[in-house]
Order: sequence, then C-alpha cells, then structure tokens
Amino acid sequence: MCAHYEPVTDRERYLVGFGVEPPTDVGQAELWPGYAGSFIRRPRPQDHAGYPPAMEAIAGIFGLIPHWAKDQTISRRTYNARSETVAEKPSYRDAWRLGRRCIIPAEAFYEPDWRSGKAVPTRIARADKRPMGIAGIWMGWKAPDGSILRSYSMLTINADQHAFMRQFHKPQDEKRMVVILPEARYHDWLLASPQQSRDFLLAWPAAELASTQVQAVEQHGAHLADGVGRLI
Repeated sequence: MCAHYEPVTDRERYLVGFGVEPPTDVGQAELWPGYAGSFIRRPRPQDHAGYPPAMEAIAGIFGLIPHWAKDQTISRRTYNARSETVAEKPSYRDAWRLGRRCIIPAEAFYEPDWRSGKAVPTRIARADKRPMGIAGIWMGWKAPDGSILRSYSMLTINADQHAFMRQFHKPQDEKRMVVILPEARYHDWLLASPQQSRDFLLAWPAAELASTQVQAVEQHGAHLADGVGRLI
C-alpha cells in the first residue's frame, strides 16, 4: 500500500506533465493520509460556462471520504483502494460506479524495504524522472457546516510477481503497487466506464522504476515503516 507520497508541487512540472493549471494549494512536499493534496478529474459541465476543459486540477484530501461518513477522519484509512474489490467495498463503490476517476500527480511514493530484516523507507520514482500520474478515484463529501470537501484514493493492484515491487513490505505480506498511468492515456482513463477501467489497472514496467533508500521517516509517517494501515 502507499501511505506516503510526494505530490507534484512545481507549477511548471504540473503544467508540462499533465497539461492543466495546478490548484492554488497543491499540498506540502510530502503527504500522508488526511493531508491536503491535489488531483485531476474530468470537469463537471455545470461548473463551467460554455465548453468545459478536458481536465481540471482541484484540491482534495488524500484518503477518500464517502458521502455517508460522519467525519473526515475515515480518510486516514481509505487512502488505497484495492482494484479487486473497489466496486464492492462500501467506502469506494459509489465513486467507482459513478465514474469518479482521477489522476494523482506525484513525483514519488514511499514503501518499506524489509530485505534486511527491518523496514527501510524507500523512495520510488520513475526512472526517467518524469512525474507520475497515479490512477485514483475521488468523491465529494458534505461537511456538517454545509461545505463540500473533495477527497481521493489511489488504486492498487497485486504485485507478488512484480520484479521490482515484490521486494517491499514484510516477506509474509501481500505485495501491492499503485497504478501508474501512461501519459497518452490520461484522457481515456478519465472517460472510461467501470468496465473499461479494468483495462487500465496494469503494472508499471519494473525497468522503468528507480528506488532510493532514505535515512529516516517523519514521525507522523512512522506507520509506513511498521506496515500498519487498514483498507476499508
């Protein structure tokens, strides 16, 4: 699972990499569940006069908040949606059914490398150093004060046989990886039906990923090193 990632915060990289103007608040340099970040979605026609753009970037909370949630703390547990069960799990099924696809701009994500016998936080990025567009789903949530808060979750797939990602997490744990989308298919992903979306849930080639071990992890992200986290 991915509970810690670096969003794209540089405006020029955001524009060049995704073809959209980033929101005013793209989040801080590193994000964990419950933190504010940004995602790219297909615009709603009612939000735009005339012809809406093909894509738009908006601010949101990392960790999907379903419409029935009583408060936003659920986002601390809904940051990754398993592709195998996304259409069934209560936290995600409405977003999936309604076609709420999104792209999450990221420079890198972090996973624990357990090959030494202890968790070593490791930064994973594209080998070509280009930003990655992670496939996700998003939802709007009406807060008690009447305001609308948007949130998002990353989609993950099994990586037990992936030459690169299988080295992360504890030996006995299932290996998972986020879905990284090819740039040429960004628009297609946002327009895909629930049935068509399954065609996008593919593993990124191992040779096109690069890793760097880091010395420490922030205290509020320590759950990453422990491998702790629940998927709802």
